[in-house]
Amino acid sequence: MIDDNDILLRVRHLKKHFPVKGGLLRRQVASVKAVDDVSFDLPTHETLGLVGESGCGKSTLGRAILRLHEPTSGQVWLDGIEVTAADKTRLKALRRDMQIIFQDPYASLSPRRTILETLLEPLQIHGIGSKAEQRKKVEDLLEVVGLRKAVLNRYPHEFSGGQRQRVGIARALTLNPKFIVADEAVSALDVSVQSQVLNLIADLQDEFGISFLFISHDLSVVQHISHNVGVMYLGKLVETASAKDIYADPKHPYTRALMSAVPVPDPKTKSRRIMLSGDVPSPMNPPSGCPFHTRCPEAMPHCSQQIPAATNVGSTASPHWVSCHLHGDEQTPTGPATKPPNAAD
Repeated sequence: MIDDNDILLRVRHLKKHFPVKGGLLRRQVASVKAVDDVSFDLPTHETLGLVGESGCGKSTLGRAILRLHEPTSGQVWLDGIEVTAADKTRLKALRRDMQIIFQDPYASLSPRRTILETLLEPLQIHGIGSKAEQRKKVEDLLEVVGLRKAVLNRYPHEFSGGQRQRVGIARALTLNPKFIVADEAVSALDVSVQSQVLNLIADLQDEFGISFLFISHDLSVVQHISHNVGVMYLGKLVETASAKDIYADPKHPYTRALMSAVPVPDPKTKSRRIMLSGDVPSPMNPPSGCPFHTRCPEAMPHCSQQIPAATNVGSTASPHWVSCHLHGDEQTPTGPATKPPNAAD
């Protein structure tokens, strides 16, 4: 069982709803529930892999945690400090401890800035070190991510996709963060380059002790790099467990369907593909009760009426949380606290 002192990131009841406006006066007529009541803990020096179909809210969740999207409601603590309650001055200081690696390494780098200018910017904004120290820091970072100092005066278009992503990783490391959101960090890369970047991220975690929220739709990649895995569907976290447990014995029908789609690299092994009927409902008008009941092959009558509570079907030492009526409500969580145990009053 994880000690509270080992928890770096706490997310409680986080929601991000985007307003939909219409009519002559452009009033709000509806809202898109991109992230809808998500709670989880991320231990120090560990990686939580976040998987789900496109549009389920993975990237929005990562950005809402960092307040790149302002949350609609909910609370986030990073190392005992409430991120969601921080003013602009406090939030700027917190930026040193939490960073992001963007999905598209080309779009996230300014085409008008050299690599040197891009990597110097965070140090300049936070006033860290002299010009000589800042330059030395940038050169050291390039070496860490496997690039030569000779590339400092080049522009992003002069690099390959893998090299650009290494620059993005170097930028995220510039301020020595404790927590990094890796948003589809390898999805745009070739398979051979993906493995290099994944190994680099794992090495960086071992060397610097960083915690990662690794967002991906590639289940094989998530299995390779994650300690724990969370499965999202229609803005909600429907299952969370250790990577070993969730890949060996997925409990939620949606997780089982996702796992059945993973290719098996053995032509002699036959796997049964679970085909889901229908389309993903609109997050602007999600179904009542369990959000998955409209596509679930094991749906029961009350699934359309009651939202399932999170139930621990694992052990105290190795919890396995699943939000599904198939697993009952006997072991519901004790409930999110209003502040983490070690936060200051």
